[in-house]
Amino acid sequence: MTFSELGLSEPLLRAITEQHFREPTAVQAEAIPAILRGQDVRAQAPTGSGKTAAFVLPLLQHLAEGRKQRGRFARALVLAPTRELAIQTGEACKRFSRYLPVATKTLVVYGGVSINPQMMALGGGADILVATPGRLLDLMEHNAVSLSAVETLVLDEADRLLDLGFADELNRLLARLPARRQNLLFSATFPADVQALAAGLLREPVLIEVAAVAAAQPDIEQRVIEVDVPRRTQLLRHLVQENKWTRVLVFVATKYATEHVAEKLRKAGIAAAAFHGELSQGARMAVLADFKESRVQVLLTTDLAARGLDIVELPVVVNFDLPRSATDYTHRIGRTGRAGARGVAVNFVSAETHRHFQLIEKRNRLSVPREQVPGFEPVELEAPPPPTGGIKGKRPNKKDKLRAAAARATQSASSGKAGEFPPTPVPTKAPEKKFSWPRLR
Repeated sequence: MTFSELGLSEPLLRAITEQHFREPTAVQAEAIPAILRGQDVRAQAPTGSGKTAAFVLPLLQHLAEGRKQRGRFARALVLAPTRELAIQTGEACKRFSRYLPVATKTLVVYGGVSINPQMMALGGGADILVATPGRLLDLMEHNAVSLSAVETLVLDEADRLLDLGFADELNRLLARLPARRQNLLFSATFPADVQALAAGLLREPVLIEVAAVAAAQPDIEQRVIEVDVPRRTQLLRHLVQENKWTRVLVFVATKYATEHVAEKLRKAGIAAAAFHGELSQGARMAVLADFKESRVQVLLTTDLAARGLDIVELPVVVNFDLPRSATDYTHRIGRTGRAGARGVAVNFVSAETHRHFQLIEKRNRLSVPREQVPGFEPVELEAPPPPTGGIKGKRPNKKDKLRAAAARATQSASSGKAGEFPPTPVPTKAPEKKFSWPRLR
């Protein structure tokens, strides 16, 4: 199938050709005709499947054929979970609308920057408004925009929206939208909360399900390197220099780790930078631009960059710290091996984390051989046995303490020798009587 068979207009086909799109992906082939017919769509598709173009292209065609609204109105609303995804969606709208006969105004609004320029830009309304939920509510409280004329609502990365705690914001925004509208919901996964959202939002939707292929079909070489935790930074430096990796995206567990590891790499002469949620929006955009232009060789990031970022020809992804879930693993390694390119995904596994990676393998139906790098062989080959007795964390609770005391008492009684007297019990102090005020009658 070709894009011309999907019912798209000639100006859009021209823009598609200019972007070097050869043929529609599975989600595009199913979603574009349904959206052009005005139907609601519920699409499950993994990262890198082309779902942004799947809704942007028919949305632009619909808006080009309709009437513009005057005033502070938005005709189409796209809600995104992060600033980076919102910016990328806005850029896609502008690229694909380049040759439309009627100019289409796309505005992107998000938090972390001054609200005043965004309020001024919304003065004449927008054909497409791409927004993060929190900033959109702020703008509505300032009467900067009205949602009463929205014809199409798009929820992009719906599962991520709910993961980031936007459920209340979504409910408030949905209450301000007109009852008659087209609803498009795109999500990589459909847990119970996303299914409930879809059930209450969509009317007789076209159901699209594209199998998650991020860990199987793309040409991604997956490696597991056993290494002790304290030597991971040295191993990372060695791999970057030994393999002459030009750009590496490294996932760590915390914001502090992004700065700490990046600083160590810089001291070793490697151009490294940190990317996390506490950076200002300007700093985040500058770091991403430097990384995309190869001015930064190694980018240390939290899961903030696991989804939504499209970095062309990213050769290597490293899981310095393993992700919490098998789904997050799929999203992380899906940053490489995109658009037919070959990629490498390297995982650092220590004695403490090898069981967790076994679970990731099981959930993703993988079997990745373990390897060791000469000079970085792990000393600790086995992790300590998992805690028993109901201990749930590092600090034992009251029940755990009682169990431990009973076990010690039993062990002491069973290990006593003949002729030995049991230890003298320590007298306990009688509880003090508490003074109470006499009741007045």
